[in-house]
Amino acid sequence: MGEREGNRPDLRRTGIHRDHWYPVARSKSLKAGKTLAVAFAGERVVIVRTLAGSLFGLEDRCAHRQVPLSAGTVSGDALKCGYHGWSYGASGACVDVPYLGKGQTRPNGVRGYPCREAYGLLFIYPGDRSAAGFETFPLIPGQMDDAYKTRYLDREVKCHYSFMHENLLDMNHQFLHRSLMGGIKTVLVERSKGPVWVEAVYRFDRVSGTQSLGEKFIIATGDGVEKKREHDLMTIRTQYPYQTLTFISAEDDTPALDLWLSYAPTDREQRANHSMGLMMIRKPSIPGLIHALWPFIVFFTEAIFKQDRDIVELEQKAHDEQGGDWNQEIFPIIQDVRDLLIAQGVPLDEPVKKLH
Repeated sequence: MGEREGNRPDLRRTGIHRDHWYPVARSKSLKAGKTLAVAFAGERVVIVRTLAGSLFGLEDRCAHRQVPLSAGTVSGDALKCGYHGWSYGASGACVDVPYLGKGQTRPNGVRGYPCREAYGLLFIYPGDRSAAGFETFPLIPGQMDDAYKTRYLDREVKCHYSFMHENLLDMNHQFLHRSLMGGIKTVLVERSKGPVWVEAVYRFDRVSGTQSLGEKFIIATGDGVEKKREHDLMTIRTQYPYQTLTFISAEDDTPALDLWLSYAPTDREQRANHSMGLMMIRKPSIPGLIHALWPFIVFFTEAIFKQDRDIVELEQKAHDEQGGDWNQEIFPIIQDVRDLLIAQGVPLDEPVKKLH
């Protein structure tokens, strides 16, 4: 591993830990009786939804000739390979070979991936089922709260997942968004950490420009309402392996914005990730107004996300060209999250256990 930053191992060569649930697709992308091909850290996975509505995941390969099972057909509670008709059950076991005689031993199957559906997302569990992470499914209460409208975030980003954590946690990068948000001075109010999390609380002071319509509609503050604190506060937390952001205005005690994010690597070298998230925006008191404001909110957030995506992809490009991590990082909260991601992750050259 590279050691450009003191003696710290190269975080960009640290793999994400597999013993967690990761969203890999929107629920609406998989119809009953169909299959969906996805990827996690270089592994091809097929998710199956039976006609009865149950879900299961398998290695996306037939044990016979290695062709993708995602090109097969759903048959009852099994997936039938489109080449020779070998069938696999939810566990990955080969349950039928059409031309195999009675009493003959069935061939070995493929790996099964536990699947769950929640919050409008499809999750897979790529790790060890005996690990604690299997029983620890992410809780996102805001998505189930009728007081909020949810925007789904779903995009491929060509960078190591750690760049995503650093980008959101370091709100000093508001300079990047100056064309959309004007001049913002960021102040770190509080920094804290635990064995599997780090957290930063910020306040923001506008030093130039005016608040954009997108900001106003997302974090609408009550003009003339008595303030409960001096400043609006934004809390950002990496609770491994997920990330959250909440924004609470000075006039309120409940979030105007509640964001949950996951970054699942797609390639074996983990130089790209599937960023999926839920952005819960509190509805105005006027019924139906959120729907009128929604196009402005989408336009503004897309513009912000594009700037973030472009910059983290440039960070990844610089890392690859330099052959290591040359960053001179001085912000304490980013040093904290780097330590956390290294401690909770695994070396990329560590072999993956074959779990059948």
